[in-house]
Amino acid sequence: MSTPLAPDALEAALADLDGWEHREGKLHREFRFADFVAAFGFMSRVALLAEKRDHHPEWSNVYARVVVDLVTHDAGGITEKDVELAAAMNRLAEP
Repeated sequence: MSTPLAPDALEAALADLDGWEHREGKLHREFRFADFVAAFGFMSRVALLAEKRDHHPEWSNVYARVVVDLVTHDAGGITEKDVELAAAMNRLAEP
């Protein structure tokens, strides 16, 4: 089982995660895309990656916007798994 990141480790991780913030005990980010198809394509790519990692985001989609929250529920906080998925999502969102 993963363990939650210490506050200083979380702060350091956030410094390397463009667009992400710590909100209500989760990593949080809003992605914006050109249109619904681009947003849904992003979600599809992330879904395949998340399934392979057995680590799934909390997210929602409205048209060209995807809102994401990451937390490792069984660890009771943000873990390295969340940081890794956030970094991967940033890479997948690049044009």
